[in-house]
Amino acid sequence: MKTVLINCSPKKRFCASAYFLFLQSFFLGGEKVKERLRSPADHARILEQLQDAQAVVFGLPLYVDGVPSHVLRFLEKMETFCREKGLKFRVYCVANNGFIEGKQNEPLMQVFENFCVRAGLTWGGGVGIGGGVMLNVTRILFIVEIALLVLNTVLSAVHTGVFFPKEAWLSFAENTALLLYFNLGVLFYLSGMGRAIGKGTAFGEKYTRILIPSFVFILFADIFFIIISLLHGGVFRGWLAKKE
Repeated sequence: MKTVLINCSPKKRFCASAYFLFLQSFFLGGEKVKERLRSPADHARILEQLQDAQAVVFGLPLYVDGVPSHVLRFLEKMETFCREKGLKFRVYCVANNGFIEGKQNEPLMQVFENFCVRAGLTWGGGVGIGGGVMLNVTRILFIVEIALLVLNTVLSAVHTGVFFPKEAWLSFAENTALLLYFNLGVLFYLSGMGRAIGKGTAFGEKYTRILIPSFVFILFADIFFIIISLLHGGVFRGWLAKKE
C-alpha cells in the first residue's frame, strides 16, 4: 500500500504540519512517500506520485478559518488530474491551528470533503488539532531535554565517574512524560486514523487539542506572540517594522 503524505505548510522548516505528519507516519504501514507543497513548481511532481497511491494525507495549517490559498490552487489542478486519470484513492487530512480548540478546523475539513465529491475521490476524514504551534514547540523542548541529558551525563562521567546521574535521568523522564501528556490526544487520534488508512476505511472528523487548561494556554500564547512581535519590529507586529 502506498500512502502519500503532503506537507502543505508554506514554512521552510520547523513547521507544525511537518511535525504532525511525522507522527502520523509512525502509525502507517507499507510505502510512505513524503512531499512538500509550497509553490506551483511542486504540482507536477506531487501529481505524478498520486497515480499509484491508495491514500493521500494532507498536513496543513488553518488560515483564516480555511485552506491556504496555495493549497486551493493545487486542489484545482488535482481535481482535473484525478478525474482525467480516473483515480479513486482515499483522502485524509491533519489540520492544525494556533487556537486552543481543534474544532476550529471544521470548515477546512468541509472544504476537503467537498473537494473529494468534485474530484470523484473518497473522503476518509481527518484530525483537527488545536494549539498546533505550542505542540510543535514541545518537540523542540524534547530535543533540548535530550541535549541537556547528554551534557549532564558527560559532565558527571568526567567529574565523578558516574555515567548515569540519577537526578538528570529522573528530570529527563519527568519532562518527557509531561511533553507526552500534552500530545496524548494527538497521538490517540493519529493512531486511529493510521489504522483506518491501513484498512482503507473512513475515519471521520475528530478534533483534539494540547492537553493543558485554556487559561494556561492563553497566558503562554500571549507571552509567545509578544516575543515574536518584538523580534519582528514591535509589539504590534509590522507596525513598527521597516516598510519595503
